[in-house]
Amino acid sequence: MNHELVEESIRTLLTEIGEDINRPGLLRTPHRVAKAYEFLTQGYHKNVEEILNGAIFEEKYDEMVMVKDIDFYSMCEHHLLPFFGKAHIAYIPDGKIIGLSKLPRIVDVFARRLQVQERMTQEIADTIDKYLAPKGVAVVIEAYHMCMMMRGVQKQNSITTTSAMHGVFAEDTRTRAEFLNLIAQKRI
Repeated sequence: MNHELVEESIRTLLTEIGEDINRPGLLRTPHRVAKAYEFLTQGYHKNVEEILNGAIFEEKYDEMVMVKDIDFYSMCEHHLLPFFGKAHIAYIPDGKIIGLSKLPRIVDVFARRLQVQERMTQEIADTIDKYLAPKGVAVVIEAYHMCMMMRGVQKQNSITTTSAMHGVFAEDTRTRAEFLNLIAQKRI
């Protein structure tokens, strides 16, 4: 990322909205914004294989594995405003399991990009499907969108839910229902 170019763009934006870029509180704002966007979009520079780092293991376990309530923060590609919430992921192994910490890391790879929630949900499911080849994978994402809360429709309490179901989660209503029931259960 060219920090100088981004900083100059932020100075232009500040000027165009009517701010004085020489005001003391704004002097370092272009630098801070450039650093923030570098962090918020780091998913573009992450490699899933490097994140997995060999943490896929042969195992005969064949029941549902689920990590729920994975916090994430992303940026809406339409308005450059944040959306945030929780991701819930489950898969049914077919000879391979993954290190549990890798699932939240996969979420971050796709969340830390300019996104739409629908695509992000599918990308996470497709990635798990690709690397584990499980009997099934399910992803549900629940999120608050600042573009709906701060502007436009201005609905502060609406939650957007998306899902991607592959394999037995798509084919077997009982497996899907088990997953959805586990999401609804309260934490320990």
